[in-house]
Amino acid sequence: MKMTRRDLLRATAAASAIRLASAQTQVPAEQQPSIASGPFQGTRESLHKYQAPEWFRDAKFGIWAHWGPQSAPEYGDWYARNMYIQGSRQYKYHVAKYGHPSKFGFKDIIPTWKAERFDPDYLISLYKKAGAKYFVSMGVHHDNFDLWNSTYHEWNAVKMGPKKDIVGLFRQAALKHGLRFGVSEHLAVSYNWFQTSRGSDKEGPLKGVAYDGADPKYSSLYHETHDAPKNLWEQSNVPLKWKQEYFARIKDLIDQYQPDLMYTDGPIFFGEWGLALMAHQYNCSAERNGGKAEGVWANKGRTDCVQGTCVLDLERGVVDHIWDEPWQTDTCIGNWHYDKEAHYKSPKIVIDMLVDIVSRNGNLLLNFPLPSNGMLDPEELNILGEITNWMAINNEAIYGTRPWKLYGAGPSTVVSSAQSVASEHHQAGAFNERFRKPLTAEDIRFTTKGETLYAFVMGEPEKEARIPPLALGGPQQVGKIQNVELLGANGRVEWRQNETELAVQVPPTNLTRHAIVFRITGA
Repeated sequence: MKMTRRDLLRATAAASAIRLASAQTQVPAEQQPSIASGPFQGTRESLHKYQAPEWFRDAKFGIWAHWGPQSAPEYGDWYARNMYIQGSRQYKYHVAKYGHPSKFGFKDIIPTWKAERFDPDYLISLYKKAGAKYFVSMGVHHDNFDLWNSTYHEWNAVKMGPKKDIVGLFRQAALKHGLRFGVSEHLAVSYNWFQTSRGSDKEGPLKGVAYDGADPKYSSLYHETHDAPKNLWEQSNVPLKWKQEYFARIKDLIDQYQPDLMYTDGPIFFGEWGLALMAHQYNCSAERNGGKAEGVWANKGRTDCVQGTCVLDLERGVVDHIWDEPWQTDTCIGNWHYDKEAHYKSPKIVIDMLVDIVSRNGNLLLNFPLPSNGMLDPEELNILGEITNWMAINNEAIYGTRPWKLYGAGPSTVVSSAQSVASEHHQAGAFNERFRKPLTAEDIRFTTKGETLYAFVMGEPEKEARIPPLALGGPQQVGKIQNVELLGANGRVEWRQNETELAVQVPPTNLTRHAIVFRITGA
C-alpha cells in the first residue's frame, strides 16, 4: 500500500512521541494521537521550528474572560475544589448559603449559573475600545466543565447551566469586531485537583459523611477515586485514558473554534499528547493561512518555550530584562473567578504593568472577571474606562513597537532583595507582581517603532520631565535629538538635551493621570 504524506507525518510523529514519553510505557499505534498534517509534527525537534507570528508581537494587549460555573457563587478562585475543604473560606460560605457538600455539591452549583445578562457583542465592543487586539475566552477550567458544545463531554455549557455556547458566542463577537480570538484550557490537572470532592468532614456532626463527588453516578465530572499528589500538576500518576480524554477534548476545541491563540495553564502535559495538540494547533493555523503557522500556543513551562515551540506565559509576573522572544503576562484586576469581596488593581497599576511589560518585549493578557450574570460590575467598567482613555492618546507607543536598548530607568529598575528571593522561587518572574509599587515620574520606560523612540514618564512630573538615558552621548551613545512631542498635546513642547539628560517642559494641564509619552525623533 502506498503511504501518503499524511500517513508519513503521523507515523513519524508517533515514533518520536514514543521515544520522548517519560511517564508511560509504549502505547499501541492505534492509541497514538492523530493530528492535522502540516509543517509540524508532535515532537520537540519539529516544534523547535516554530516562531511567534508578527500579529502577536504587534498586538501587545489582550483581554480575557476567566468565567464559568465557579463564578456563580461569586466567591473567588478554585471554588469547586475549596468548597470541599472543611474550614476553608469557601467551604464555610458554601455551607452557609447552599448547605453541606454531601447534599449540595458543585454539580448543583452548575444550574445556578444562568449568565442572564451575558452580552458578548457589547463586552467585546468595550474591550476593543479599550485597546485590546485579542480576546481570550476560557474553554475549560480545573472544574472539568466545558464551556463549548463539547463533542466528548456531557458536562458542558450548552447542555447545562446557561445552556449557551460560551466559547462560540465570544468567538463570533471577537471576529465581528476584528479582534484575534483565543481560548484558555486548564483541564489536565483536573484529574488530581478535584479529588477533594470525594472526601468528607474531618470533624463535626457530619464527620465521615462522604461529599457528593464520591457518588459513582458523577464520576464523569469528579473523576475516579485515587490518591492525589501534593503537587497537583504532577503527571506521573495520570492514567492513559485521562491523557486520551484530555487530548480529544482540547483537539475538539481547536477543531470547532479555530483559535488564533491557545493558552495552557501549565507546561506541556502528558508527553506526546501535549506535543501533538501544539502541533495540531499550528498545522490547523497553517492550513488557514497559506501554509504559514499564524497560531500561538502560550505555555507556562519555561523549559518548554525554548528554541521556538511556544510563547512563554508568566502568571502574575514580569521578566527582569528585555527578552529576545515575545512572551506574555497573564494577570487579573482582582481574583481569577469573580469575587464580590475582591479588591481590584487601580487603573494606574494596570497601565504601569502594560507599559512595563511592552518595554521588555512582552504582551499583557488582562482578565476582567465576570460576575455570575455575565456583565461587568461598575468598578470594573470604571477601570476599563480609564484604560480606554489612556490608550486613545498613547496607543501608537504600544502597538507594533519593539524594545529599545534599555527597557527603562529609574528607581523601579533596581531589583530589591525581596524580588531577588522571589525570582529564585518562581521561574522567570512569575507571581512577582505583588512586589510592585506604583511607578513615579522618576521611572522611565522605552519602546521603539522604526526610527521613532517613545519615552514613557510613569508619573506626573512637576513642570519638567527628566530622562537621563537620553543624554547626549552618554552610556547609550545617543545622538542629537531633533524633535520631541508629547502625545495628545497640541502645539510644541520646550526641551533641552545635554550631557546629563533630556529635559522636557510639561504643559500645566496634564492629559492623563497616568504615564505620559514623548515621541522622540532624530537621535
